[in-house]
Amino acid sequence: MESLPTFQIIGAIFVNLWVVWVALCVFFAVSFFTKEHTGLYGRLFDSTIGMIGAGMVMFWVFTALFADIIITFDPLGQISGMKNKTPGTPVPDLVGQYYLLGGDRLARDVFSRVVMGSRTVLTIAPAATLFAFMVGIILGLVAGYFSGKFDAIVSFAANLVLAFPVILLFYLMVTPAIQDVGIPQFLAGIMFLFPIAFFLILVNSKLYTQPIKRNLYFAVILVIGLWMYFGLAFNIDPLGVIYMDPNLLNVFVSVVFVNSPTIFRIVRGLTLDIKTRDYVAAAQTRGEKIWYILLWEILPNARGPLIVDFCLRIGYTTILLGTLGFFGLGVSPESPDWGSTINEGRKVLTLYPHGAVPPALALMSLVLGLNLLADGLREQSLKD
Repeated sequence: MESLPTFQIIGAIFVNLWVVWVALCVFFAVSFFTKEHTGLYGRLFDSTIGMIGAGMVMFWVFTALFADIIITFDPLGQISGMKNKTPGTPVPDLVGQYYLLGGDRLARDVFSRVVMGSRTVLTIAPAATLFAFMVGIILGLVAGYFSGKFDAIVSFAANLVLAFPVILLFYLMVTPAIQDVGIPQFLAGIMFLFPIAFFLILVNSKLYTQPIKRNLYFAVILVIGLWMYFGLAFNIDPLGVIYMDPNLLNVFVSVVFVNSPTIFRIVRGLTLDIKTRDYVAAAQTRGEKIWYILLWEILPNARGPLIVDFCLRIGYTTILLGTLGFFGLGVSPESPDWGSTINEGRKVLTLYPHGAVPPALALMSLVLGLNLLADGLREQSLKD
């Protein structure tokens, strides 16, 4: 069989992504029909930039969700004779099967690795950023509202972390010397408690006048939260369902640790401003409890900047994950994450650029989409 020409390669990739195109059509149709009732999210579709950003981000989200359907070969599998093959090369002994984006230096299908790599990136970056936000929100709300010694201590600690260059701090956090003394697991043991505490405080502040309903929610949060906590942080889930690979845990904790101080400073600054507003004074006059004021009066009114920062921060985290993978410090070496794939392709870049260019373009498009989405959200949040 002869290699496929360029237009047939593009057509074959388009056909393989059929489930993504269907999901995008459904996504935009539902979003447009419900935009009058979905607040800030709905208004996003009045912004051209926001729609383009949302489309680019959701393309990769759906690609990650349906990766098992889209891939043409095992992203870790090696096929004899396919080392460094150019895009569109037919696979020996498999009629009608091609390496659509070529093979890497270990004879693995680049197309399948790029597709499956989206799942790795979109699993780590949003989840780690969400954890970092919970840490930063709790500390920032308390520090900004009360000020005093607690604010001084936490602000000093945040400034210490922020004084290090981000890449250097990431590099130090994932090096074997740091891992051997158990620092990532120790930090995981502390940081992974914040989501549990956040939801417990959130429910208690809203339902403290309804103890039966509150206690029911408490039980659910504690059971699910502690189950995930011990499985993710310490790998002692008795059912063996919740588990995080040690390399992945190190990267995850590094993202949370590096991002939390910046989020803390943003939330603290917003709290210092919002706590002087009339509606906060009115809540204090009504006798509302402190955590109700923090979580149900101050935090909702800070949502605009925080949502925008959340989108941008996922993009920054995606770049950092790619950088770590490029230096071989990310998840396991055989992982199809984009950074590792770019690094593998870099080693033969001058001769076979197809190994590094597709994952680099994928990384660029996701980050660009997140930035455009953040711009659209910022534009619409200013109208509140």
